[in-house]
Amino acid sequence: PPGADLDRLLQNLGLAQESTLTLAGLCLFGRYPQRFKPAFLIKAVRFSGTEVTGTSYSDSEDFGGRLDEQFRGALSFVMRNLPKRQNGQSVNSQGVPAVAREVWEELLANALVHRNYFLSAPIRILYFDDRVEITSPGALPNHLTVEKVRRGLSSFRNPTLGSFAAAGLLVYRGLGTGLRRA
Repeated sequence: PPGADLDRLLQNLGLAQESTLTLAGLCLFGRYPQRFKPAFLIKAVRFSGTEVTGTSYSDSEDFGGRLDEQFRGALSFVMRNLPKRQNGQSVNSQGVPAVAREVWEELLANALVHRNYFLSAPIRILYFDDRVEITSPGALPNHLTVEKVRRGLSSFRNPTLGSFAAAGLLVYRGLGTGLRRA
């Protein structure tokens, strides 16, 4: 029957079961995953001040779509809100971001790839005057602790997402060294 080869391929890749996309398939290739899973998005707010209890913000945006679309949108949000430094350049330069783009790429890719997709909560980026907080739903998986992560131990929560992300979908290698490098 038409489509049987595609169904078999998607099943072999862990992206579908019985002609229905899995969560990984939906996140990677769904036209608009939030139609079925409304919490699978990133909510970002640039607050004025240093507390979430503040009453004003200067930028706010939600990023839906596939994982790669969420990644690009969230990275754009962070980069446009980052302060720039002159770093010895002329006054006509655009400046250098206060924190390298590679740091944000790593942190955002990790938030998307390693979140717990069984929790109905969005990833949150809370940007304050003195810090940025990225919250990815779920506790550390399996046997991991914060100390173990600092020492370089890692664990895949979502191996199918990780394998596609590492194959070029995101700026992600899956080496388990990202947080230490960031």
